[in-house]
Amino acid sequence: MSAKMNSALSSYSDYGYNSEIEYADPHRLIQMLFEGALKRIAFAKGAMQRKEIAEKGKFISQTIEIVGGLRASLDVENGGEIAANLESLYDYIGRRLVTANLKDSEEILDEISGLLRDVKIAWDAINSSSTEQVVADAPVAATENKTVKSDEDIPVKNPAPPVNARANRALKAYSG
Repeated sequence: MSAKMNSALSSYSDYGYNSEIEYADPHRLIQMLFEGALKRIAFAKGAMQRKEIAEKGKFISQTIEIVGGLRASLDVENGGEIAANLESLYDYIGRRLVTANLKDSEEILDEISGLLRDVKIAWDAINSSSTEQVVADAPVAATENKTVKSDEDIPVKNPAPPVNARANRALKAYSG
């Protein structure tokens, strides 16, 4: 697993999902990153409305980190046009997040949420239990018309499960 992916998962795990991260299959890890990014955008929007500049910046920074993890998870060598398009989309989202932060723009955050939701819907449509192929590190299921042909069309990397001290402590506490 790439360092960016681990960093994105660590950012996600800061909110108490360590044991779920530890046991999640690779497909679920990507779903969790999408969920984490969407939550942080909503939190940033709330902070904007309350004029809490530091909180807004924190949540937007976390979202940028998570989107960076999604981008790093793409297998651009084998993913073809779909992976290349998603890489461009994630780059665009990262730039728009910076702009949203600088301009205090709720509209831009809404735009970004919509884009991430569209890709997440396509990713969620993949039935990870129906294949033996690992389909985690490349959310390349989103095509122009948001349909998925089959899991065989999705090139991916094979990630190692994330392990960190906080996750291990949570697992010990849970099983203790």
